[in-house]
Amino acid sequence: MEADELKLVEGCRKGDADARRQLYTLYAEQMLAVCFRYTGDMDDAYDVLHDAFIKIYTSFSFRGESSLKSWMYKVMSTQAISFMRKKHTKELMHMDSEELPDLPDVDEKTVAEEGRGIDDETLMRMVAQLPEGCRMVFNLFVFEEKPHKEIADLLNIKPETSKSQYRYAKNLLAKKIKQYVEHERKR
Repeated sequence: MEADELKLVEGCRKGDADARRQLYTLYAEQMLAVCFRYTGDMDDAYDVLHDAFIKIYTSFSFRGESSLKSWMYKVMSTQAISFMRKKHTKELMHMDSEELPDLPDVDEKTVAEEGRGIDDETLMRMVAQLPEGCRMVFNLFVFEEKPHKEIADLLNIKPETSKSQYRYAKNLLAKKIKQYVEHERKR
């Protein structure tokens, strides 16, 4: 850990208002993107961001086992998952693979090639537009690298439902990328 980061961490642990402000200024924008990726709604993303920062400020539990940014990312994603479970318990608990519309499976290499020219912000907006259950599973599987069994435990669903939600999210995202690329070519 760099000296500046160590000083910032120590200041936050002591409750120093300047250190807290600096932490927020340094990381709020990046962490808001994490929150938005889970919630799909900017107002909800701001709620999660603020709740997570309050949690960070009131019990600064960073132990230096990872980078400060990685730790904050983990706090934000955990807070976002908790928020989504509270807000949408019924929808998340009753996600059923039989209810998903049928989409053709996609070739991931083709999608990756098509998506290369798309900026990160546009891709994250596409992820945010996924149906809630799919978005949660997609984020946990792709960005958090959690296995389907762990995702199922987190969301109180079956591992098979997690797999189906991920497959649907991946195919829907591929469809959105393809539409975007075709639209951009016509311009």
